[in-house]
Amino acid sequence: MEVTLSNGETIFYQKKNGGEDILLLLHGNLASSDQWDLLIEQLPSNYTIYAPDLRGYGKSTYNKPIKTFNDFATDIKLFCDELNLTAFHLMGWSNGGGVAMQFAANYPTRVDKLILLASMSTRGYPAHNPDGERLHSKEEIASDPMINRMLHAQTKGEKTFFEAAMNHLVYPINKPEKARFEKYIVGALQQQNVIDVADAANRFNISSVSNGIIEGTGNLNNIISPVLVLWGKHDLMVSEIMTLEIVNDMKEHDINVIYKVLNAGHSPLVDDINNTIVEIYQFLL
Repeated sequence: MEVTLSNGETIFYQKKNGGEDILLLLHGNLASSDQWDLLIEQLPSNYTIYAPDLRGYGKSTYNKPIKTFNDFATDIKLFCDELNLTAFHLMGWSNGGGVAMQFAANYPTRVDKLILLASMSTRGYPAHNPDGERLHSKEEIASDPMINRMLHAQTKGEKTFFEAAMNHLVYPINKPEKARFEKYIVGALQQQNVIDVADAANRFNISSVSNGIIEGTGNLNNIISPVLVLWGKHDLMVSEIMTLEIVNDMKEHDINVIYKVLNAGHSPLVDDINNTIVEIYQFLL
């Protein structure tokens, strides 16, 4: 299914009908709504689930480049307006966690409960060069050799490149079943906004402190919903330091936050789906 927003972007989304409670799922980087497939299939039918492809991902359009995560959050607000979704539970995975936090800060009364799965920090996701040095500008990110290797692989449709990268970084414990993995790789190939998102994630900061690039906006203080933070102890993409930044920043702003550690890598949706569902279901009750 798809819906055209008032800003001219067309957002593709998946929907699973269920109960009156609504759960909105926001995927991460080099991904699409397809990565939610196991969760959508196995989560109890108490919930009606919506899983959009963010602007520039999957089957959604990318008519206007994003500059900040505010652009994604605005898209989700317009998406919800079009579908008459006034209040719901919100869950973000990886970079999608940043979008979810920004949305919850911008539109606090629309989020009943917030779940952050292997999420980027409240202080963003830092971009580094191969020597581990922090990149400060979009121009530096655009010239980074790893970013350019990724863009080349996308242009050439090199599925083996993304399969190897995802096997190492996203699925170090369990591998997706072959047909599912094929869908996930296609999603990585479809992304149209790699540099824009890397720059926006590098500058994202809704905390009250500097992240080394930009001062925090303090918008975290607007979040009023309870928050569940789930992190896999084998995660190679999001460190525990980043995760604890989320937890500690939220506690400092008196946000009701619960932190649980899973026996998983960056994708508990594959590595530890059963326990992930248990934690989600218990939190949403």
